Parts: sequence; C-alpha cells; structure tokens
Amino acid sequence: MVREMKVSGIALDPFTNTPIVILKDVTGEKILPIWIGFMEASSIAMELEKTPRGRPLTHDLMKNVLDCLKFSVTKVEVTDLRDDTFYAEIYLKRGDEEYVIDSRPSDAIAIALRTGSPIYVKEEVLEKSRKLESGEEKEKLTELLEKIPPGDFGKYKM
Repeated sequence: MVREMKVSGIALDPFTNTPIVILKDVTGEKILPIWIGFMEASSIAMELEKTPRGRPLTHDLMKNVLDCLKFSVTKVEVTDLRDDTFYAEIYLKRGDEEYVIDSRPSDAIAIALRTGSPIYVKEEVLEKSRKLESGEEKEKLTELLEKIPPGDFGKYKM
C-alpha cells in the first residue's frame, strides 16, 4: 500500500547541518524526513519558491527532455529504505508505453515538483523510518520538525 505525500518543505538537521526534505501525507498524519544533498535541496527549494532561473538546472533539463520526447511523469514513489538509504522510482508514460526508472528520492521529488506529479511513499518505508527514529537524537529531531512553522521551511543558507 502507498500513501500520497506532499513536500512540506526543506529544513536543516540541527545536529548534522544536512538538508532534509520533509514529506507529509495529505491528511497531515504522517511525516517522512529524508536527508538529502545540498544541491538537491537547493533545486527543490527553488522550485517550491518558484525562483526564476536564467538557465535550466539539471532537474529542469530533465523535465525539458521528457517533454520533448513526449513522456509524462505519472507519479514518483519512495519504494524502500535499506541501510539508511532511501530508494525511489519515477513512473513515465508515453502513449501505451510505461517505464519505471530507479532514482534517488531527492531527484524524483525535484522532478515531481516540476511536472506536477503526485508523490507516494510505501507504507513499509514509513514503518522502517519510524524504527530508525528510536534513538534520542531522532526523537528530538522529529519533535523539532513537527514544531517548525510551515513558513520557516526552506529558509537556510546554502
């Protein structure tokens, strides 16, 4: 089973100074933090804030290539969490042809935002993530993320 999620924002892990993309399910019940790289965080933040870009970033370029080849992104899905690494897939369609492309979640999310495609997370990924969050630092981080006002997401120095 999968759960539809939306990007709630980007935060900076106060313990590691690593960017985190925050996914919240559409009902607001579940939160999934995914630690990502600075470049990916910047790309996601720029799209969330609709920052004008003079030249296409990599994710903009990918969207342009897909558009030129007449592919549509039907959805992206965070499919697994193994050895502290998240996995995702991008679902493409052109006519009757369907393709599933392996991806890092940060890239899949950046492309989903640019194409207006839905983002899904498998329930087992949410369960595995909760098991990882059993340490004291993870509990503090989760509590912190839940208390951050939505307007504060995405505001960090790169």
